[in-house]
Amino acid sequence: MSYRRFAPAPKAPPSITRRGLLLAGGQLGLIGVLGWRMRQLQVEETERYRLLAEENRINTRLIPPARGLIFDRNGTLVAENRQNYRIVIVQEQAGDAAAMLDRLGQLIPISADRRERVLADVASRASFVPVSVVEHMDWRDFARVAVNAPSLPGIIPEVGLSRHYPYGPDFAHVIGYVGPVSERDLDATPDPEPLLQIPKFQIGKSGIETRAEDVLRGEAGASRIEVNSVGRVMRELDRTDGRPGQNLQVTLDQDLQSAALDAMQGQSAAVVVMDVRSGDLLVLASAPSFDPNTFVYGISSRDWQALNGDIYRPLYNKAISGTYPPGSTFKMVVALAALEAGEVTPGDRVFCPGFTRLGNRRFHCWRRGGHGHMNLRDSLKQSCDVYYYEIARRVGVDRITEMAQRLGLGTAPDLPIPAISGGLTPTRAWKERIHDESWQVGDTFNAGIGQGYVLASPLQLAIMTARIASGNAVVPRVIRAVDDLPLARPEVASLGISERSLRQVRDGMFAVSNERRGTAYSSRIAEETMAMAGKTGTSQVRQITAAERAQGVWRNEDLPWERRDHGLFVGYAPYDDPRYAISVVVEHGGGGSSAAAPIAQRLMLRLLYGATPPLSAYPPAQRREIEERRNAAEEEQPQIEESSDEADGDRA
Repeated sequence: MSYRRFAPAPKAPPSITRRGLLLAGGQLGLIGVLGWRMRQLQVEETERYRLLAEENRINTRLIPPARGLIFDRNGTLVAENRQNYRIVIVQEQAGDAAAMLDRLGQLIPISADRRERVLADVASRASFVPVSVVEHMDWRDFARVAVNAPSLPGIIPEVGLSRHYPYGPDFAHVIGYVGPVSERDLDATPDPEPLLQIPKFQIGKSGIETRAEDVLRGEAGASRIEVNSVGRVMRELDRTDGRPGQNLQVTLDQDLQSAALDAMQGQSAAVVVMDVRSGDLLVLASAPSFDPNTFVYGISSRDWQALNGDIYRPLYNKAISGTYPPGSTFKMVVALAALEAGEVTPGDRVFCPGFTRLGNRRFHCWRRGGHGHMNLRDSLKQSCDVYYYEIARRVGVDRITEMAQRLGLGTAPDLPIPAISGGLTPTRAWKERIHDESWQVGDTFNAGIGQGYVLASPLQLAIMTARIASGNAVVPRVIRAVDDLPLARPEVASLGISERSLRQVRDGMFAVSNERRGTAYSSRIAEETMAMAGKTGTSQVRQITAAERAQGVWRNEDLPWERRDHGLFVGYAPYDDPRYAISVVVEHGGGGSSAAAPIAQRLMLRLLYGATPPLSAYPPAQRREIEERRNAAEEEQPQIEESSDEADGDRA
């Protein structure tokens, strides 16, 4: 038997090589990393990528700054920021907005007009955008809604800041008011800053509020928020606070401002009081006034029409914008021009028969029978027109105008208040340029008594009086400090008028108020140490015809209101040491002595003595009336206090 020899079978290769192990390990590691990453993406970062999938983006939104506050000279707050309690509705949360407003209306009153306006706003905006329902709510109403908020989906109570003027009409014309940015505001502002684009952002609309807008506004803050593709806010990422506006302190005195408006009650008038030494304006009051809060909160068309249609023009700032023929208050200007030019001396006399002739025309004195022989002092004391026709003719209109401008007339003072009038002090060249006519002597006569083309504002008349009283070119100012840092007072230069001429005019003004037959004698301050020097004025607003003079000039009280003369008064006190200058204009008041001088006396007494001047400061004829008025007020006081207590009890 033979055996076949077989070769040994080859060894089988190993089932897993080292390379395979490495490759498999790498694959497993990659799968593990991918799995971990998928878990991270799907579980840990699912919210982030869900938002990215919805095209989310980061936006920066501006945060309105708190507006700067405004204080009076004594630190009384006259423009503040109050919490604004309001209710907004968000349609996507409310569902049926009309039904939700009906439910809200069971808690607070919502007018039909307001309801329709809210529904129109809801329909025109994205469903997630809040729409204002009620602004400036009473706390009780706001609290009632807040308590019931869980049962009012989409109705959201909010608290913000809004401008408020605690003294209402007292400062309406000077401080002004704020309001929402309008399309007109944006069009008038080149390259408006983004802050002005914020819905319902408020800016100054009148007065100091608008002229000091850059100071009061402040700088906006910023909030970085995450919004989705349709603009809905998802969350706030961070916030940077802005800078609030700077606070202002004005030179005005709230107590005096209120007293001035009270003294002018029922009149269309203006009062300006100025510190003779510093130029600080203590009072800038125009009557009647209005409540600026109605503009901040949104004035109704009915209230707007009532204000705009009032013949007394409550929206018009008569103190700085109103211009009037200054009448006899201009005679000090003419007298100073003549004295400085050497055209008249204090002892020169002019005879007044009641008129003077110029060709075939008569220029009348206010006193039909005339004043007889008049010197400078008596001409101011009794306000003789014929005297000033004559010396105006001697000195000429150009020198009169030069003196008027030196005293502050004819130019608009530089103050941060809109619509300040410059008045008018005419010259020969002015008439040639404007009217294409040559100047006539009759024009000079009219200018000599503050009529014709001459116009001045109550502010300018107060400046004129302060300069005559001090002999210096006093400059008015209305801003006292910014953020508690006092502003430097303007340097005061001399008027360049001789003290002798000023003394002669001041002496005539003293006689006006403190001597019998003086036109303001009945409105004097009786205590000699506080005596007031002044000058009355009456400016015509109608032409008196020759026929009317022949039959007898109509009395002002017998004429329609709009045809009556304006009454004016300017003055300063104390006479020996001037501290305050005042000007008063009463539109269609009749006469300066009867309409304007009593207002000036009342305010000057308060300036010198406080709220309750001694009876000895009043003329004897007025003391009994003043005492009876005070006694009556004291008797009513306990009743007022009792009434106040009852009201407080009701509130409790």
